[in-house]
Amino acid sequence: MTPTELKKKTVEDFARLFEDYPVIAIVNMENLPAKQLQMMRSSLRNTLLIKMCKRRLLKLALEKSSKNNIKEIENYLEGMPAIIFSKESPFKLYKLLEKSKSTAPAKPGQKAPKDIIVPAGPTGFAPGPIIGELGQAGIKAGIDAGKVIIKEDSVVARKGDILKEEKTKVLVRLGIEPMEIGLNVVAVYEDGNIYTRDILSIDESKYLVDVQKAARAVFNLSLGIGYVTKDNIIYLISKAFNDSKNLALSQDLITDLTLNNLVGKAESQMKNLASKLNLPEKEEVTKMEEIKKEEGVKEQPKEETEIKEKVKKVEEVKKEKVEEKQETEGKKQKTERKKEKKLEEIQEDKIESKQQVTEEDMKQAEENLKRIQEQIQKKK
Repeated sequence: MTPTELKKKTVEDFARLFEDYPVIAIVNMENLPAKQLQMMRSSLRNTLLIKMCKRRLLKLALEKSSKNNIKEIENYLEGMPAIIFSKESPFKLYKLLEKSKSTAPAKPGQKAPKDIIVPAGPTGFAPGPIIGELGQAGIKAGIDAGKVIIKEDSVVARKGDILKEEKTKVLVRLGIEPMEIGLNVVAVYEDGNIYTRDILSIDESKYLVDVQKAARAVFNLSLGIGYVTKDNIIYLISKAFNDSKNLALSQDLITDLTLNNLVGKAESQMKNLASKLNLPEKEEVTKMEEIKKEEGVKEQPKEETEIKEKVKKVEEVKKEKVEEKQETEGKKQKTERKKEKKLEEIQEDKIESKQQVTEEDMKQAEENLKRIQEQIQKKK
């Protein structure tokens, strides 16, 4: 097969693959060792198909494809581009490729894939030239207990910085492997849409929290505006029930559900009235309990007339108590008046007896005086 025929066949093969597979990923295999590539091809063979060709041939294949917006893939060809054909969803494919990556030591001239930080702490190095090497890499070091220690967390390189040789040597000696070896996804095509890396790299835990927050916000909104759904119907019915009951209680409407509350409210009002009338609270409560027991209030009567009869009986009991109290006070006053009258009679008797005694003494004294005078006359 001549080179021209081989190129035509390559274009036709890619055009056919574009039509056969619904998901097409563009990856950058720059700095990917051949050994790791072969290992990844072997492990992912049953899931996806990895193909490479020259960019010019790839553009020709894209022009032959009839898929909507597929020619836009050309704008995402970076570094050493390769095409992955798959039937998995774009997000599942991205997650699969990220899991297949492995760490590797950094090499001079490579870009830092992220901020490279050397944490503070002890090292296994004895004091020596290593301290100077750490200093050249921007790492603050010291000596403690005969060993080199890193005094504080040090940023060796920021994301996107070109790594210099002195920094890569230090990172290798410290056992830090900041590089990731694998297929770096640039973009994924599906059904006319192109998903870039920043869209595909979803933090699942954060995404789940955001979904939960959104669900709670929607649920609270539906409750607030009274929009009925299968998820909030129970809460809306419960809220409507409580609102209607509170409305009935505020308007003193008698129903099966408000009867006990209204009776309790009436009892409270009667107790307040009893306290203003100075009625014995314990006796009143006891009488109320007796009335409830006799009339069967515990069975929750359902007619308004029954409630009125019970209130009337309670008022009659109050009236009887007032009359009994008035009658008792009247008897007490009569008894006091009798006692006072008896005392007055006794005092009058004492006065008369004193007067009688005094007259008899005077008469006797006059007779004695007269007798003495007669004796004096005789002696003369």
